[in-house]
Amino acid sequence: LQRMLSFAVEVDKSPNCSSCKIADVIFPFILNIPLRSQREAFFNTMQSQLLRCKLLELLFQHSCDVPTTLPLSLAKILYFLSHSSLLLQYQDETATWQRWDEMLQYLSLLLMSYHNVILAFPLAEHLRSSLNDRMDLIIQKAKPKLLQDSDYISHLDIQLKTEDFISRMQQVLGQPVPLQIMEKLCMLQ
Repeated sequence: LQRMLSFAVEVDKSPNCSSCKIADVIFPFILNIPLRSQREAFFNTMQSQLLRCKLLELLFQHSCDVPTTLPLSLAKILYFLSHSSLLLQYQDETATWQRWDEMLQYLSLLLMSYHNVILAFPLAEHLRSSLNDRMDLIIQKAKPKLLQDSDYISHLDIQLKTEDFISRMQQVLGQPVPLQIMEKLCMLQ
């Protein structure tokens, strides 16, 4: 399935557009996956970084009381940190902090996928272009515009959003934030 989804994104003239269409179709099914381990297996085995970004973006947009119109960027990922609620309905009796832990896990995965699509690898710079166009761009050594205005965030922005998340979580839990959550937050920072 993951290979087929990856091919479906790649063969389209506009991988960005096809990943949006595929994500829109798959998203309702993700909401109905009952176990965290199954959701994590689905996201972790996804071969298309671009499709993973789109699905995780939809998941976080769905969990925000006030969705944002920002394009996917570092600023939007920070927005998700401070505005996402507990993401998914659970079939089992999962502790509230574990639900926040899953949210942070997916936020880290979104950040890594976004980094892979936009910033990391020379060939990945063109992941939003079709396969034929991508080959031409690579041959021409064309440099795409990697960062958008909303990718320029400061350390202060990160610190403030993290502190906001910690205080929001303490309020919900009524106790100090568990060590596992603090470790995930440090990793995300």
